[in-house]
Amino acid sequence: MGSALLRLEAATVRYGERAALDAVDLAVAEHEIVSVLGPSGSGKSTLLRAVAGLRPLDAGRVLLDGADQRGVPPHRRGVGLMFQDHQLFPQRDVGGNVGFGPRMHKAPREQREHRVAELLELVGLPGAQGRAVAALSGGEQQRVALARALAPEPRLLMLDEPLGQLDRSLRERLVVELRQLFGRLGTTVLAVTHDQGEAFALADRVVVMRDGTIAQTGTPLEVWQHPADEFVARFLGFDSITDAVVAGGAATTEWGTLPVPPGTPQGPCRLLVRPTGVLLSAAPAPAPAPASAADEGALRCEVVARTFRGGHVAVTLRPERGPRLEAECALRAAPREGDTVAVTFDPQDVVALPA
Repeated sequence: MGSALLRLEAATVRYGERAALDAVDLAVAEHEIVSVLGPSGSGKSTLLRAVAGLRPLDAGRVLLDGADQRGVPPHRRGVGLMFQDHQLFPQRDVGGNVGFGPRMHKAPREQREHRVAELLELVGLPGAQGRAVAALSGGEQQRVALARALAPEPRLLMLDEPLGQLDRSLRERLVVELRQLFGRLGTTVLAVTHDQGEAFALADRVVVMRDGTIAQTGTPLEVWQHPADEFVARFLGFDSITDAVVAGGAATTEWGTLPVPPGTPQGPCRLLVRPTGVLLSAAPAPAPAPASAADEGALRCEVVARTFRGGHVAVTLRPERGPRLEAECALRAAPREGDTVAVTFDPQDVVALPA
């Protein structure tokens, strides 16, 4: 990975008394794909607009290739920006849209036409130069918008909810294609989204934002396996969290004594159990615990809801003690609502969060 192409130093944007960005520090390396993830109002779109020059900073700096961008207008920053609603020019055909940037940069016509043809081939729309924008599907418009953003060869490409208006199957297919395309081109990308699946599939690194600050940054695997705190865990969809005290290789909780991974910090904490770590037994009576668990035996739970999730079933459980649990199991193995099941816990899916 190369040196930092983009660097934010204590970047701050205020709207009245509220800090939409609160002294944010962030570096994006050359050729890196970074996804900024967070709920509405977390500051992720403000961050993007500040980097693009569409919203001036109230404090701090944005540096591109080491150069401070204060006072540099958006069109001189050398960045590409692609919005959720595409913002294609309806009066221009596909070729006119994609070639707009090179045309504004006074590129010769032959060079411009070659670039347009090359990019349309790359995004899967070969020979589409003469097609009307209005005749394109949503996915095709998305591809044209991407080609247009790439056409001026920006040193940094920024995507604002790039796939938000597309249906799930198309979105999942395009995000894989985008990652492959950026890898081939060596594009540096800063993408903003609220969709964690999209962010994790696209990015080399994920940045989770909360209230104008960065709550956590890391690879998708690091963030998924080790959320920094309860906010990040719940944002990722993990709701099986309770108070605990860790001593040795076990944690005392309302659910009983749970096994924890080696190296878990000792003392009071908030304990997260991922759904894949909630192991169901078909037997209604408690099953023997794993030898390493050192717990009080299996926890009896009532199945209160089942939700079909495609490749698996999400099961909501009401334990005989403690807060509700979320489990995940194969369709053929999923218990029915009203069933009583026995639960044990996989220590590899048990995570100690700050108290």
